[in-house]
Amino acid sequence: MHTRVSSKGQIVLPAAVRRQDDIRPGQEFEIERIDCGEYRLRRCEPSPNEGLADWLLSCPEKGFFVGLAFEPTDDL
Repeated sequence: MHTRVSSKGQIVLPAAVRRQDDIRPGQEFEIERIDCGEYRLRRCEPSPNEGLADWLLSCPEKGFFVGLAFEPTDDL
């Protein structure tokens, strides 16, 4: 497979590679220079809670999550 570097320095991963490895927009990668002309691209592990807020907000049942009553502690 071949790809090019854009005028902005971006490298496009071919669609077949993105589908095969489930690569999504916004995912981060680490690039390591091995030698002249040789590089290693490694996907960074997402944080354990990445996407959790979006998942909770997508709950289909409205009013499922309710705020908790609390007393302010500013005057303590």
